[in-house]
Amino acid sequence: MLKFYFHPSPNPLKAALLLEELQTPFELIAVDTFKGEQHRPEFLKVNPNGKVPAIDDDGVTVFDSHAILLYLATKHGQFVPAPPAQHAQMLSWLQFVATGLSPFSGQAVHFLHHAPEALPYARNRYLKEVERHYRILDARLARSKYLAGDEYTIADMALWGWANFAGYVLGEKGLTDYPNVKRVVDEISARPAAARAQALKNRLTLKAEFDEETRRALFPQNADLTAA
Repeated sequence: MLKFYFHPSPNPLKAALLLEELQTPFELIAVDTFKGEQHRPEFLKVNPNGKVPAIDDDGVTVFDSHAILLYLATKHGQFVPAPPAQHAQMLSWLQFVATGLSPFSGQAVHFLHHAPEALPYARNRYLKEVERHYRILDARLARSKYLAGDEYTIADMALWGWANFAGYVLGEKGLTDYPNVKRVVDEISARPAAARAQALKNRLTLKAEFDEETRRALFPQNADLTAA
């Protein structure tokens, strides 16, 4: 059975959504990143980068959320359009989220909520880039039902992963300024598979407190700086 290494954060939820959409049986394995379990030797054998999500599909290991989306969708022949033009659009928008929205959102969260000191330049830099990416996505979805066209694909699942947490970056207004993105995110969130993906956290007992142990686990490269 497929093993799914999971913590209920944006990138793992992308993979969780696809697994639930495919209705593929899997063994849920908690990786408590707040405790630093992602750095344990046994997990680094699955993902040398020490991040979730990752899967072990009967001996085939795949890490990085977008690699998992491509691997599983291709294997099952679902949520990846066959016509070359639509497939190209799916790949383009999937990578737009992978290389843009996802990392900029992650950095915005860090500098807005977890940096040991307020750095206005960094906060502005990453927040404005998140907003720019949402404007591009919103313009695309103003003229297209989904990112790749009329078909729901893994590109939309990738968008949902971070956009579902948009309020943590954009504040109380959330996706209000991006109504077309909000339309797609709300539609996906209403799907039974999304509800099941969100409910996975209820099956786990995970650390919730964001303390010094968690800071060192998530940002080990900064440990010496915060100790100074």
